[in-house]
Amino acid sequence: MQKDQLFTRREALLAGAAVVGAAGTASLFAWRAGGGSPVRTGAPAAGAPAHHPPGRPSAYRLQPLTGYGPPRTAPARTPVRREPLLRITGRGRTMVLTFDDGPDPRYTPGILDTLAEYDVHAMFFVCGEMAADHPHLLTRMADEGHTVGNHTWSHPLLTKLTRRQIRSEMTRTSEVVEDVYGERPRWFRAPYGAWNRAAFQLGSELGMEPLAWTVDTLDWTTPGASTIVDRVEDGAAPGVVVLSHDAGGDRSQSVRALRRYLPRLLDSGYHITVPQRQRTQALPPDPAF
Repeated sequence: MQKDQLFTRREALLAGAAVVGAAGTASLFAWRAGGGSPVRTGAPAAGAPAHHPPGRPSAYRLQPLTGYGPPRTAPARTPVRREPLLRITGRGRTMVLTFDDGPDPRYTPGILDTLAEYDVHAMFFVCGEMAADHPHLLTRMADEGHTVGNHTWSHPLLTKLTRRQIRSEMTRTSEVVEDVYGERPRWFRAPYGAWNRAAFQLGSELGMEPLAWTVDTLDWTTPGASTIVDRVEDGAAPGVVVLSHDAGGDRSQSVRALRRYLPRLLDSGYHITVPQRQRTQALPPDPAF
């Protein structure tokens, strides 16, 4: 599929997308580090973002937001039966930055440039179609130490697919990543945050763990770079995982916002890192599939 066709279909889905509340499917996230409770740190560091006291879990942290939701025609159900788990390395204020839907030669290089300038590693959940069209960007991610995750081949709504279709979406993407990046992805994220039992099971069979998010920049709505910055800084807290995008539409605001909030987070004492894998228990087959 040509990338222009991909963008056209993606934008059509976005136009009919519903942003669901904190009880929606993408809110399926639990963070555990040492005991499982949100961590509070000591005295605030100098230069903290004015919008939110550093080290204090915010409403974003306690009530995770969702990304662009499934199309309105999707069945109104909550298909997930377990939560992804995440262990974040490091002590004190640690955060993870994630970027979905790429790579895109118009926006991904700018994001990589900023991350390189501050010697920060991030996670990129790539779509196989995009990765196949722009393998040099995956090579750069590998060379610069970033983590590449699986975001399916064509960004479908997994809850509408059969097990065979879900496996194909995941497998094709993992193969492209392995060919270019040098190893198969160890993490996956469901498009639209729409998880189901089959996605968890098949991801596990392919050697991947699920990862959602706790702070959604909603950058796909193009709210302005300043608004994106505010959302990240307001949501900054230990263990936060930030969702942004480097493809799927005009992501110039996301590129500009990263240039502004990343140095502020670092100056405030935040450590930007990538998560460790955590062993999870396999699920029994689901008779619904």
